[in-house]
Amino acid sequence: MTTRIDLPIAPARVQSCCSTAIGDGLDVEAAEGLARVFKALSDPNRVRLISLIAATEGSEACVCDLTEPVGLSQPTVSHHMRVLVEAGLVTREQRGRWAYFRLEESAFEALREAISF
Repeated sequence: MTTRIDLPIAPARVQSCCSTAIGDGLDVEAAEGLARVFKALSDPNRVRLISLIAATEGSEACVCDLTEPVGLSQPTVSHHMRVLVEAGLVTREQRGRWAYFRLEESAFEALREAISF
């Protein structure tokens, strides 16, 4: 005959999977602004346009100088540049019939700070 002995079961220890201290995150307004910037940079043509402007002396370029390197028409480049202006990544200055674009350094610094760990 077999004797069965029931052992007491200790209560399970509940441990959280993560630390309960979450540091300061972005507020809603900052997150929405940052999302607009990332959305503007989600197109490879726009990233190339930013890169081309950054590579010029003074970080400024005329729209007429941006069309050939990216292989897009002037209206298409103008559309992409408008999106970048609205995101605050570049500024636009009209000089006669041509638009000149300059990188907005403070926007890139803010972006760098927002994603640094």
